[in-house]
Amino acid sequence: MIIGGAVNRFRGLELDPGQLPEDVPTWIRILPAALREWRAAGLALVWLKVPIAQARLIPAAVARGFAFHHSQPDYLMLALALEPDAFIPPYATHYIGAGGVVIDAEDNLLVVSERFRRDRSRPYWKLPGGALHPGEHLAACAMREVWEETGIRTEFSHLAAFRHWHGYRFGQSDIYVVCRLKPLSRTITRCEREIEQCVWMPLAEFLASPDAGAFNRAIVRAALAEPRLARAELPRNCASAMKDAPTPPRARGAAPRDAPRAARGFLRP
Repeated sequence: MIIGGAVNRFRGLELDPGQLPEDVPTWIRILPAALREWRAAGLALVWLKVPIAQARLIPAAVARGFAFHHSQPDYLMLALALEPDAFIPPYATHYIGAGGVVIDAEDNLLVVSERFRRDRSRPYWKLPGGALHPGEHLAACAMREVWEETGIRTEFSHLAAFRHWHGYRFGQSDIYVVCRLKPLSRTITRCEREIEQCVWMPLAEFLASPDAGAFNRAIVRAALAEPRLARAELPRNCASAMKDAPTPPRARGAAPRDAPRAARGFLRP
């Protein structure tokens, strides 16, 4: 091929970024011939990953029909459908966060009031929590966020609730998962950069407080209810089973998915 790459099982060509030309004139010269070659080979889709250092190649690719798909700090991914019915799978559409319901032996709930909030005239009590880091599991995120915001060490107990809504940051959707956590310490050391106040608050006081949002109160009630979901380690072969599962017909030309790093889920005990 004029520009080398790998053809996936959906007849999608993933071009090798290392084989892209360095200069724009060469790119403009070889791109028409490459397009003819790809169509003659019966490919359905072409994926073009352009490193940020070669961003100057992007305008010529767009002029030939490539469209932006997604970007990361060091690259832009473009895609070109070579067939009318070639399916280009969308990029990630959701944020995922996790929070912790931490209740001590005296029925006190660990709550925080963030430093950056709309109404500074009064506290706004909520559960500690935040966004998952790349490659991080839900339970690990909830425990990490509680530790970072409050200085309290915890142990995962079970999955308590989750919320799914749309129109979040940059117009994306959001899934927020709440875990019930067991406190392993009691001395609070708040994150001064993010958290203005952090306290152990009696449960009844929190559930009746006008300074606690309806969503957070609903989450705490859900965490106190049964039945619950508990974490379970799934069989090792489930990761390969998901990887080899039949692909829906709409996935023609789709970029290959990475195999799951670990098989972990939440099941009813």
